[in-house]
Amino acid sequence: MFRKKNSSSAFLSSQRSFVSESLQIEGDLHSTGAIDLAGLINGNVYVDELNILDTGSVKGNLHARRLEIDGHVAGQITADTVYLGANAVIKGDLVFNVSLKTEEGADLDGYIKKTAVKDKVLEEELREIEETSSKPEFGKPILVKADNKKEKAAI
Repeated sequence: MFRKKNSSSAFLSSQRSFVSESLQIEGDLHSTGAIDLAGLINGNVYVDELNILDTGSVKGNLHARRLEIDGHVAGQITADTVYLGANAVIKGDLVFNVSLKTEEGADLDGYIKKTAVKDKVLEEELREIEETSSKPEFGKPILVKADNKKEKAAI
């Protein structure tokens, strides 16, 4: 007759949100968790993980760590890992850091670019700093007086 609290706590602890087909969001969306999108978002999306279902659509830029698209996106995509399903339709540039997987049938109208992983860039910068700092230092400059006889002869 009464529900146990544990049944709803499992859903809350997963930190996944669902935007249904009947929901339209106007404005930017920020989330530290995961979102399953079946509706429409008109605005930029900043999430850790986003799964755009075949009925889902985003009109704006996407910034995510992990992104799975089987719906429509009109805007620039920036993510670490991107998976494009067979029904994916992308109108905009796609920038990824780690991996890009695409199923046959995905439609992409834009540029694809892989960027360096931040950790590798940081390692390269640290290596360059070490090389620069390991060079031998020179002593203080020594002042050398010019010979007056040579200066007069040159004039």
